[in-house]
Order: sequence, then C-alpha cells, then structure tokens
Amino acid sequence: MLLWLAELLGSHIRAFNVFNYVTLRAVMAALTSLTISLMMGPWVIRKLTELKVGQAVRNDGPQTHLVKAGTPTMGGSLILLSITLTTLLWADLSNKYVWLLLAVMLGTGALGFYDDWRKVVYKDPKGVSARFKMVWQSTLAIAAGVFLIATAKLPASTEFIVPFFKTIAYPLGAVGFCVLTYLVIVGTSNAVNLTDGLDGLAALPVVLVAAGLSIFAYVHGHAVFSKYLGLPFIPGAHEVVVFCAAICGACLGFLWFNAYPAQVFMGDVGALALGAALGTVAVIVRQEIVLFIMGGLFVMEALSVMIQVGSFKLTGKRVFRMAPLHHHYELKGWKETQVVVRFWIITMMLVLAGLSTIKLR
Repeated sequence: MLLWLAELLGSHIRAFNVFNYVTLRAVMAALTSLTISLMMGPWVIRKLTELKVGQAVRNDGPQTHLVKAGTPTMGGSLILLSITLTTLLWADLSNKYVWLLLAVMLGTGALGFYDDWRKVVYKDPKGVSARFKMVWQSTLAIAAGVFLIATAKLPASTEFIVPFFKTIAYPLGAVGFCVLTYLVIVGTSNAVNLTDGLDGLAALPVVLVAAGLSIFAYVHGHAVFSKYLGLPFIPGAHEVVVFCAAICGACLGFLWFNAYPAQVFMGDVGALALGAALGTVAVIVRQEIVLFIMGGLFVMEALSVMIQVGSFKLTGKRVFRMAPLHHHYELKGWKETQVVVRFWIITMMLVLAGLSTIKLR
C-alpha cells in the first residue's frame, strides 16, 4: 500500500523513490510490526484476561507449570495481526508470494484459533482432533503447492536444491513438488507448535530462522547476487524479505510480554501459523534442507515426540522422561530459563550453519 503511494509520489518527488528498495521496506516492516506488538500488547493481554481465555495445564507435566494455569493464551493473534497489517503496508501487493504467505499463515492461524478456543471453552488441553487438524493443514499445504507450480515461470522455481553443491538440483515434477510442499509446511507448522511449551522458547527461534530465510529470499530474488553465488534466480522472491522482517518484529514485540514469567502465551493460533509461514517461505526460495538445518530445534522437538510415542507403543518404555524435549530437560533438573536460553543458543548456531551454505558451494 505504502509502496504504491511512494511510486505515485515518486513521479513528482524523487526522494520517495527510495521506498523501491526492498531493504529499506524490510527495515521499516520490522520496526512497524515491533511497534504494533509493543503498543497493542497490553490491551490484548487485558482483553484476553477479561474474557478469561486462560491456559489449561497438563497435570502430568512438570509441577512448576501448575502456577501458569489461567495465564492468558491465544496471544499469537497479536503476532498475526502485526504481521498482516505490516505486510499490507510495506510489501508489494502485486507480488503473488505476499498473498500466498498471508493466506497460508492466516488459514493455519484460523485452525489454531479454533483449537485454542476449544481448549479454553471445554478445558481440554488436547483441543481439536488430530484428524481434523491434519485435514485442514494438508488442504492449505497442497493448495499452496498447486498454486506455486501453476504460477512458476522458471524450472528452478520447482527444483529440489541440495545445499553445499552448485550444480545438484533435481526436477520434482508436479506431484513431487506438491508432496514436498505438503511435508515442509505441515511438518514445520506442527514442529513449531510442539516447541511452544515454555516462556519465550518458540518466539526467538522463529525470529532467527525468519531472519536467516530472509537472506536467502533476497539473494534468490536478485539476478546479480543469485548468479554470483550459484543460486537459482526466482523472480519476485525478494519481496518475501518484507514478510520475514514483519515476522521478526512481531515476534520480538510479543517476546516482550512472553519472556519468563510470561504475561501471555502464544497458543496454537500463533505457533501453527508461524510454523506454516516459515515452511512456505522455505518452499518459495527452494531451501527446504536449509530450513531443516536452521530449524533444527523444531526438528529435535518433533522427533522427540515421535520417538517417545513410537517407543511406548512398540516396547511400552519411554526414551525421554517426557516429550517434547524441553520437558525432558526440565525433569532432569534444568530450570525453565536455562532450557530456553540454551535452546536459543543452539538455534543461533544452527542458523549460522544454514547461512554458511550460501557461500560454501
């Protein structure tokens, strides 16, 4: 919206042409979403408290979490609102990727909202059924894959890229691309949701991964840089940087209120949506393996649940004291803040490892 206005004014006042630079708009997007989150945060928390939208806590979890019962949840709605408003303000609204990202994020956010609502109203920590959730997520993910392959202008837009190698890329075909898109979006959405179990644990890793993917989006969307670094040029991918910047600002603003001891929880409305958004960004810029590296924390959390469930069903024994993984370390004696900060450090290292693939090719 503001880009259109700047282009209109730029024909008369050249100074407004500076807004054509995606880097400037990305910085402004991060600051705008951060400001919205910080300014609206107290009001959202107050309204959630008035509506008695309190978190239900599992009785079989760490006993230290029992004091969190009743803390307002569904705070992820603040994040989604900040991201949406900021993206509409600063992004190029003629770019197809912008609308795809908003559609996937808000569609998955609606699922998370319904899930949280059931938890609050019926006091059931399990929320909606796994089947209902999977059908909803699958529909959105497959629709995103079909849209991307139907609108792809270059073969590179649908190839599977292997990091660390300049010449290794595999054509996927329509079916293969949709399957990969489904796995990445649905997998990342659920993995981030599983990670969101401690105060501030998910917010900062989402910021770090989004920032890392934004660099890939900028390179892939720049013809000169992509050629120099041996990465495929994807027209329009540069505009994804604005969306990623909006995620960073919104989540940092939310972290102000979500840091220990949390005044509000993200809830499924935020975690499911942010995970799906990150997965969609990775698919757009063809960096699914890099997302796997950068989001290694999310992968470990999801794998811990899969291993725990599989082991218990097959042998009747548990591998971890409790899953997801962060609860395991809590029960081993780590304080909540120790788990959170150490997992943040791990994510920082993994994001740097993922960024190294840009040059180490």
